[in-house]
Amino acid sequence: MEDKIKHLEFAQGIINRMGQNSFIIKGWTVTLISALFALAAKDTNQKFILVAYFPTIIFWLLDSYFLYQERLFRKVYTHISKQKIIDFSLATKDFDEGLSDWASVAFSKTILLFYGCIIATLLTVMFIIN
Repeated sequence: MEDKIKHLEFAQGIINRMGQNSFIIKGWTVTLISALFALAAKDTNQKFILVAYFPTIIFWLLDSYFLYQERLFRKVYTHISKQKIIDFSLATKDFDEGLSDWASVAFSKTILLFYGCIIATLLTVMFIIN
C-alpha cells in the first residue's frame, strides 16, 4: 500500500506542475501583450499590435499542450489508483488519443474564452489605432 501511495504522489506531482505551467503561461501572455499594447500606444504604431498575435497564438498552443498533458496524467493517476500491482510506470501512451484530444483542450471553453478575449482585444485595439 505504501508503494501505491508513493506512485500516486509521483503522478500528482506531475499534475501539479502541469497546472502550474499553464498558470505561468497565462501570466506571461497577459504581461507580454500588455507590454506590446504600451509600445503601440506610445508610438501609435499598429505593428506592435500585429506582433502581439504571434506570442498569443504560441502561448495558446503551449498552454493547451500543458493542459493536455495534465489530462493525460489525470488518466494515469486514475489507472494507478485501480492497480493492484505497482510498477511505478508513468507512461501516458496508453491514454493518448492524439491530435483530436489535444484540439479539444485547445478549444475548450475556458481556454477559448481566455485567448479569445485577448485576440478580440487585439482586434479592437488594432481598429481603434487605425
